[in-house]
Amino acid sequence: MLGASGGLSLILAGMLVAGPARAEEAKAAASAAPPLAPGAAPAAGPLPALAFARLPFFADGEISADGQSFAGKLVIGGTQLLGVRHLFDAAAKPLYLRLPETDELDWVRWVNKDFVIAGMRALLPLGGPEKAYVRRIMVVDLRSGKATILLRDLMGQNGGDLLWVARDGTPQILVAAQNSIYLDENFFPTVYRINLETGRRVVVQAARSGIYRWIADGNGVVRAGIGTADDGRSSRLLYRGSEATSALVTIDRANSRANESVIVPIAFVPGGDHAVVDIVNDDVEGLYEMDMRTHQKVRTLYQAQRGIEIDRINVSEDQTTVLGISLSSEPGKTRWLAPAMASLQEQFDKSVTGRNVDARIVSMNADRTSMLLVLDSPSTPGALYYFNVESGTMQRIAVMNDTLRQRPMAPVRTVRYKARDGLEIEAVLTLPGDRPAHDLPIVMFPHGGPWAHDAPGWDYMAQYMANLGYAVMQPNFRGSTGYGPTFLKRGEGQMGLAMQDDITDGLKWAAEQGIADARRACIVGASYGGYATMWGLAKDPDLYRCGVSISGVASLRREVNDFGNSLMSGKYTDDWKAMTPDFAAVSPLNAVARIKAPLMLIHGRKDVTVNVSHSDSMASRMRAAGKTVDYLSLPMADHYFTREADREAMLTGIGTWLKKYNP
Repeated sequence: MLGASGGLSLILAGMLVAGPARAEEAKAAASAAPPLAPGAAPAAGPLPALAFARLPFFADGEISADGQSFAGKLVIGGTQLLGVRHLFDAAAKPLYLRLPETDELDWVRWVNKDFVIAGMRALLPLGGPEKAYVRRIMVVDLRSGKATILLRDLMGQNGGDLLWVARDGTPQILVAAQNSIYLDENFFPTVYRINLETGRRVVVQAARSGIYRWIADGNGVVRAGIGTADDGRSSRLLYRGSEATSALVTIDRANSRANESVIVPIAFVPGGDHAVVDIVNDDVEGLYEMDMRTHQKVRTLYQAQRGIEIDRINVSEDQTTVLGISLSSEPGKTRWLAPAMASLQEQFDKSVTGRNVDARIVSMNADRTSMLLVLDSPSTPGALYYFNVESGTMQRIAVMNDTLRQRPMAPVRTVRYKARDGLEIEAVLTLPGDRPAHDLPIVMFPHGGPWAHDAPGWDYMAQYMANLGYAVMQPNFRGSTGYGPTFLKRGEGQMGLAMQDDITDGLKWAAEQGIADARRACIVGASYGGYATMWGLAKDPDLYRCGVSISGVASLRREVNDFGNSLMSGKYTDDWKAMTPDFAAVSPLNAVARIKAPLMLIHGRKDVTVNVSHSDSMASRMRAAGKTVDYLSLPMADHYFTREADREAMLTGIGTWLKKYNP
């Protein structure tokens, strides 16, 4: 909340409750389920919304350095907690920390055997009626169970940017934090070295005007800073060598209007000025070792095929080596560049052959002898396993969804079709598993963003709708990420135009293939997908029987204003303005008169990504025009529906609407 001075006087103040281990709940969550058998039949439906709304048992955590325990966001009894559990000692009591309703967990990491840290955020007012997320890091002393919030005395919005964790067992971390919400000398982050045992902190890198992000190497030396000019369009990279006392110098500049970006070091090669960087050139993305001083590429580590993007990069704990990458064409999988890891992954892949699941390494201990794996597929939420490299043994820790367990649900596949101008579009298609894929009622389910993409993977919303008997199609319309810069730029000037037509053309393709009955089509989407839902009902008023907009953007002109307080506001505004020549002409709020189909609006009051006023205004405009509309306003829901109760309410609303208007 705000103090009289306008600064943050209280940050993340909710009481953390360290509850005793609830043995019966932990046992239920970790109970064994029958292994997924080859050719197992999909579960008979329909199942209730809650079965799909279940939060995954484990997320955003890791195994300890000694491989004996794991920590993360754990779901016990339907509630997501910060949890720490021993893997082998049944007598060791697990530690659960329940956060207040106002606070949310982002990630959990081990520091050493005595300390775990977690990124957390709280939605607070910042000098006016609008609220924003304030971020801090919480440290948990596992010996006492005591939880403490770091840097809570600072007055900045972001005080939780973790740069480095010591690898020698000492309880030390580097954190970058702001000390003001105003654009003054304290707005840009300072880097602190914090001793978690004593609470003592030391400034190791003072704030620099315009520098909004700092990067440290595996030795805890701040090696680089990324900054921007006041307009948010010009950026620069500061760099220093491996000695902490050496000066920071500007070695790269870029301008977003020229489609430029500064080089950003991902890992630092020991013994000089070489670093690993990610560069895209002519639709080809690659990882290269580069001399940071001369900008000369020394060697190629990996180069993706044209039009395929590197989604994620797995770096070694000492931040010197890239261990593996994930590609947009292989969602959920890791291509290991480290030979030992590649060999191990090959063994995992062979071990699950015929079981219709993928084996994914999600965390490794310090010497890579103990690992956490998830065995899942686009059709099952899967389970969490422990694997010991030395003994070759694997054991299940828990199923991810204790209602669905490991039963296969609706089958998922990728399809391609041609848009009306010949552009090839890829889509994810989920089909009910209990009936022939012929003349099905269909839900078009466009993704958010729009700078995002859908890929085959467990999608609780798509699976729920398929469970109700609908074909669910998720088109990656032009302007989506995942297919390279050229495909991304095909969306410029086409918001509400060709981008929307790509969704329509997907429906036409599904009908031509005999999969769907085009006369029984609805459209559902969240965020930008919510916009596409509302605009789809207005642009093609006779195409859909109904629509459901979740956290949707109703007024594009308002949405562009939402970038106003961002450091990169100039760049984001430029990118957004390039998407359509006339925002008002393609804003659903201005086209209510053309809408014929019933529209349901769902929006969380805690959404800070798309202001709830979009749905408020759309509901009012629809009612005033005598249109069929329903509005589910959820007081505790955020943009991503991170609470299980909100997910259930959302899915129930969707299911009720679809059954009523598109049975």
